[in-house]
Formats: sequence, structure tokens, C-alpha cells
Amino acid sequence: MRRVRDALLDIIETCLRVLPWPTEPRLILVGKPGRDAPVLVTCNYDLTVRRVLRALQGQNAYLLVVPTRGINVWCAAAGGLFTAHQVISMLRASGIGDKVNHRRLILPQLSATGVERKLVEQRTGWRIVFGPVYACDLPAYLAAERKTEGMRRVRFPLISRLEMAVAWAFPSSVVSGLILALGWRHLALPFVVMVWGIAAALFAFFPWLHGRIWPAGQRKPGWTRYLIIFDPAIRRYLLVWMAFVVGLCLYTYGWGNGSTWRVAGWSLAGLFIVLLISMDMAGSTPTYKSGLHEDRLLRIELDSAACKGRAMCWEVCPKNCYVIDAHLHKAVIALPDACVQCGACVVQCPEDALAFAGLNGQRIPPQMIRDYKLNMLGRRAKAISEEGE
Repeated sequence: MRRVRDALLDIIETCLRVLPWPTEPRLILVGKPGRDAPVLVTCNYDLTVRRVLRALQGQNAYLLVVPTRGINVWCAAAGGLFTAHQVISMLRASGIGDKVNHRRLILPQLSATGVERKLVEQRTGWRIVFGPVYACDLPAYLAAERKTEGMRRVRFPLISRLEMAVAWAFPSSVVSGLILALGWRHLALPFVVMVWGIAAALFAFFPWLHGRIWPAGQRKPGWTRYLIIFDPAIRRYLLVWMAFVVGLCLYTYGWGNGSTWRVAGWSLAGLFIVLLISMDMAGSTPTYKSGLHEDRLLRIELDSAACKGRAMCWEVCPKNCYVIDAHLHKAVIALPDACVQCGACVVQCPEDALAFAGLNGQRIPPQMIRDYKLNMLGRRAKAISEEGE
């Protein structure tokens, strides 16, 4: 019964992924952990907690679920809901320090955008390490006590893309289907099918459709940055709409009644759905920053003179942009174009050798990136503090 319940929850929470799904912040005993068992941390997003527990089956460990208001790890960390203060609070409230002999805390790598390692270590005496990006890699990571390159890299495979297609298609089809059912009942089912088909196609072919949301180094003037029609990448997304129109024409003129007005109406409806879903597809992925956030126009700058080669940037970068020169003890930005401006390297750099720079060349102080996080509108706001909780 538990497996059936989990499967149903997976479906429901995937369909409504745009909503928070909080679970109780708590200390979970996985298996029969002893005093030397590893201590892991995750957010209180219910789907994530259950996936982590499934990945840890057969292991003996402690899992600290910290309060992030039911938001997933990366979104909560980027938005200031998963910070050092939440981790510190949970360490104190759970009493985990009395249950283990060590002081080693394993955080998900994607929390590095929000959780300042140095602050947690200074205030608690626990040593922070960042584990793999994905929960499925936890058993191998715990066995080897080290991350491989694949464990550090964020991916967007087909199964994840289809999950996001469902997250877009379900609420869109429910709302539109209910509206059509009130007065145009015969259109409701075909419209819902169209929404699901277009969403699935856009996300399934995302790696081939996606281009830069806006050319690097160029700024959209004012309010026009919100208009998808000015986006150079829209030409690729329109290929999905063109394929839909071709299929519609073949069906209408081959097997249907050949109504030109019907073709025109459904073509416009399909165009609306394509524009709606593709308006911020990048923000629905783990590999690109939202196209509506001006932070995506920032670039990372490295002060080589200040860098000591401690490799924190290498450890937390989700796109493996960094390499460490072992002879010079310096970090090198090997793949600058792969950067997703998550800021994890800036937050974790112990020498403040890394910083964001704007289009005008102005350097943004690292402490500002640590203290102020992106809200849903792409504006930086003060992160939730321990007192604020």
C-alpha cells in the first residue's frame, strides 16, 4: 500500500509541481544508523524527501529535513529559503549532535547557491561537504566518499523534461478545459489533447530547440524583455507550432471536412499555447537561468591573484565550468559559456576571488550575492534569516 500511495503522490505532485508541497521538517532515521552513520540534509519539498529516502534504501543514515516552505532544493537555495540559517536551526533543534560521534554534514550540491558553508561551520563546528546533485547517486557517493564528475553535473534528461511538460500541461489543460466545457463542450477534449501534445513536443525536443534566450552582452530595453516575440530563440520553438499546423492540415483536408476556418482557429490556439509555454522554458529547466531574470546577463569574473586554488568552485559548479591548476594552485574558468549564473561558486569561494559583473563592467560584491537572493520576479531580496523563520 505504501508503494501505491507513493506512486499516487508522485503523480499528483508532478502534475502540480508549480505549487509548494511542504512536509514536516524533522530528523529521519534511515535504516538503523549508529553513531558513525552519515548525516545528510535536504529540503522539506515532499517529492524530494521521498526520492531521497528511496535512494537511501539499504543504507544506515540520518536525514535532516530543513524548512524551505515546501520548495525544492535549487529553487529554495536560489530564492533565499534554503540558507545557512535553516541548516543551523535544524542542527540545533534536531539534537543530531548527541547522536553521532562525528561532525560531518552532507548537503545537496544544489544548495550551495544558498547555504554559506563557512557560516555554518563557524557557528556550529560541523564540517560541511556538498554531496551529489542527484539523490540516485547517494549510495555510490557514500560508498566512495567522493564525487565523480558525473555526480557534480546537472542534467536535463528526457524523463525530467517530460515531468516538466506534465507540470505545464496539467494546470493549463485543466483551466482551459473547464472554461471550454462551460460553453463549447465539444472543443474541450481536443483542446486538452493539443495542450498536452505541444507541451510534450516542446520539452522532448528542448535540447535541439533551445538557443540563447537573449544574446550575451545585450540588454533588452525595459518592458520589452517580457515579450517572447522579440526572443531570437522563438524561431526554433515555432518549428513545433509549424509541425502542429502541418499535421492539422493533413487531418482536416485528408480525413476531416476541409474547413479552412477550423484550421485557422486551431492554428491560432496552437500558437498561443506554444508562446505561453515557451515564454520562459529556460526557467523550467535546471540548466538555464530564467529568461525573464536580468541576472542571466551577468558574467563570472575570477581574480587570479586572490585565488588560492581551494577548489570550492570546482566542487559546487553544476556545469563543471572550472578546472584546478595543481601546479599554480589556481582555479581556471574553462567553460565560461556553460555558466548558468547560479552563483554557487561566488557564495562558496573562501577568498572572494569570484564575483558577478554586470553589462557595464560593474562588479557585484560577493557578500551581496550571499545576502540577497532572487525572488520570483528576478529581483534580489534579503534571504530569510534564522530570526525571520
